[in-house]
Amino acid sequence: MGRRKIEIEMVRNSNTRQVTFSKRRTGLFKKANELSILSGAEVAIVVFSPGNKPYSFGHPAVDVVAAKYLQQDPESSDSEGDPSFDASNMNELNLELVEVLTQICEVEKQTEAYDKILKQNDVTTLFDLEKLRNSYKELQNWVKLRLSDLKISEYLLLLATEPVVGVKAKSTKKNRRKS
Repeated sequence: MGRRKIEIEMVRNSNTRQVTFSKRRTGLFKKANELSILSGAEVAIVVFSPGNKPYSFGHPAVDVVAAKYLQQDPESSDSEGDPSFDASNMNELNLELVEVLTQICEVEKQTEAYDKILKQNDVTTLFDLEKLRNSYKELQNWVKLRLSDLKISEYLLLLATEPVVGVKAKSTKKNRRKS
C-alpha cells in the first residue's frame, strides 16, 4: 500500500488542518533534534498553530540561538548563569551521551554472553540457581548425618569388642549370685 503522494497546498477542512499541523510539527521537531545531535548544530524553531498557539523547539535553547542569530550576547538572555544553555557544554554533554550509550551496548553484549553460558549449563533463572543451592545444602546435611551415623556405629563396635570395665564387672557379679 505505501504512502500516497499528496499535493502541497492548504488543507481546507479546519479539523484536518489541525491534525496535520500536530503530526507535522512533531515530525519537524524530531528532525531538528536529530540534526542538532548528529551534527552539533544549534537549532531554533518557532511555529504558530492554526489556532494561533505558539510552539517552539531549541537546542540548546530558543533564546540562545535567537540571540546568537541576532548578533546579541547569549549571556544577556534569561539563561544567564545556567551552564546547560552553553553550546560548548551541550556538545560535551552529547559526547558523554554517546559514550554512555556505547557502554550500555557493551554491557548488553556481556549480559548476552553470560546468558549463553547459563543456558549451556541448563541454568536459566535465578530460581534455578536457588534450587541448586538448596539441593546442595540438603546434600551437605545428609552427608553430615551419615558421618555422624558412621561415628556412632564405630563407637558401638568398639564397645562391643572392648566393653567398659564397669559393665564387665556387673555381669560377673550377676553370675556369682546365680551360683
